Amino acid sequence: MNRIDQAFEDKKDHLLNVYYTAGFPSLNDTLRIAGDLEESGADIIELGMPYSDPIADGPTIQDSSNRALENGMNIDLLFSQLETLRPLVTIPVILMGYLNPVMQFGIDKFCQRCNDVGIDGLIIPDLPMKDYLEVYKEIFQAYGIYNIFLITPQTADDRIRTIDENTDGFIYEVASSSITGAKNEITESQITYFSRIRNMELSSRLMIGFGISNHETFVKACDYADGAIIGSAFIRLLEEDPSSASIQSFIRDIKQTGR
Repeated sequence: MNRIDQAFEDKKDHLLNVYYTAGFPSLNDTLRIAGDLEESGADIIELGMPYSDPIADGPTIQDSSNRALENGMNIDLLFSQLETLRPLVTIPVILMGYLNPVMQFGIDKFCQRCNDVGIDGLIIPDLPMKDYLEVYKEIFQAYGIYNIFLITPQTADDRIRTIDENTDGFIYEVASSSITGAKNEITESQITYFSRIRNMELSSRLMIGFGISNHETFVKACDYADGAIIGSAFIRLLEEDPSSASIQSFIRDIKQTGR
């Protein structure tokens, strides 16, 4: 069983997925932070592949990507670092990034390397559904790599149904149509959107991301989905204090309930 499925089987609800950028704040922090996140109670790790021209990332994550690139991070080096990922980290690890560098690396080679190092899934926001279904799906499946699609408040119901049929592991439910960035509260319009998606009774699990930053927004998101994704708030923490103790305190503050 894919580790992503296993995580949902084991926990059922209130899963916490934490995003951070590979090679940030320092080039060799990637694995140490992953280990700290698992030890602190994160359920899923979403590891960003830094890219110079992101389309959905807010300034906090963009800055972390630029810093990681300046540090020397690239896909080859990332896979080299991840060769010792397992069994240091046993929870699911997802790579998030953009299509251009993956295409330059080679889709087949990329998926093979993901399989080699123990990556469980990919989130590639600009991967067209048509291209995935017609060209890449067989490659992903051959290497046991899940492909996770995103939806937004503007996504039409018929496309959501198509995504529900073709996503793996879960649907990434983007909380707003804006770029990524931590918010201190969830708005009424977002709750209306979350309710609409929940009422569609999709077969896929749901993880809400974009704007989740603290215990209150995490718990509220989990009222409408199986879990939530925190990114910008964690990146800011790493900028200020990337120590193991700081990471443990951050995750403890987010979860609070001991779930």
